[in-house]
Amino acid sequence: MAHFAKIDNGKVQQVIVVSNDDCAGGDFPESEAAGQAFIASLGIAGEWRQTSYNGNFRGTYAGIGYTYDAVTDTFTPPPTPEPDPVE
Repeated sequence: MAHFAKIDNGKVQQVIVVSNDDCAGGDFPESEAAGQAFIASLGIAGEWRQTSYNGNFRGTYAGIGYTYDAVTDTFTPPPTPEPDPVE
C-alpha cells in the first residue's frame, strides 16, 4: 500500500491509502506520479505527495497538521506543545 498526503498551503490536511496496483507497484519515486494520476482520476482534487509509513523518504510519515517543505521535500511534525506547569 502507498500513502498520499493532501497538501494545502504547506500543511497536511488528509492522508489516504492507494493500492500498489494503482500506483505503478508502489516503489517510490516512480509510484508518486502514477498515484497522483489515480487520485485525480477519482475526481479528488488537490496537491498530493507520497509519504512513507516507514519514514524511508521525505523525512517522516506525514500526519494531519504536519508541514510539507517543498524546498527540502520533507514532512515535519507540528511543534510539541509545552506542558502546563505543575503548581
